[in-house]
Amino acid sequence: MADQHMAEEQTAEEHAGDQEPVADPRERRPTRRPEMPSGTVRIVDLPESDRESVRTALRRDTPLHELLGLEIVEIGEGHAVLSMPVRPQAFNSTGNLHGGAIATLIDVAAGTAAARGSGFEPGRQSLVTADLHVRYLGRPHGDTVYARAEILKAGRQLIVVECRVTDVEERVIAAADFSMMIVPLRKALRPMASAKDTDPDL
Repeated sequence: MADQHMAEEQTAEEHAGDQEPVADPRERRPTRRPEMPSGTVRIVDLPESDRESVRTALRRDTPLHELLGLEIVEIGEGHAVLSMPVRPQAFNSTGNLHGGAIATLIDVAAGTAAARGSGFEPGRQSLVTADLHVRYLGRPHGDTVYARAEILKAGRQLIVVECRVTDVEERVIAAADFSMMIVPLRKALRPMASAKDTDPDL
């Protein structure tokens, strides 16, 4: 009986080397990014003159965008990615990133996606924010936050968008539901030399 037990232990030891090592759950594996949808343009891949043109177009006519340092990172047929630096211009009285600054980043990212991926007809219609619901989930790590907005449904009048804000470590710090509405062409409340009726309200 003892001999049989020893033989079983010896056999188990011989086969132990055949087994694949168990992965340490503490090991960090790189996150696989999803493939970019067709028609996607990454601003960093454009020539410098085009990059500057995109940056200027977003900030030129909206002082708040300039103050917060908003930039388009990526744009596609049904999505948009924007960035915002974490800096004092966007802080609240306690030295943390202001919820209103995050909401503005979401509004512009989601509005950009909606304008790009809907049946909006510039010159005949206006595109305006209908509602925005933000859930604040944490404080960011690092010096930049990113808002990725994706269209959930684009109807004839209402465009529904989902948006997530992440930090440089890809931690989700805010999530939002957003909708834009296509309405008859409307005039500006306070005319500006650079304002056009054909622009969406971003």
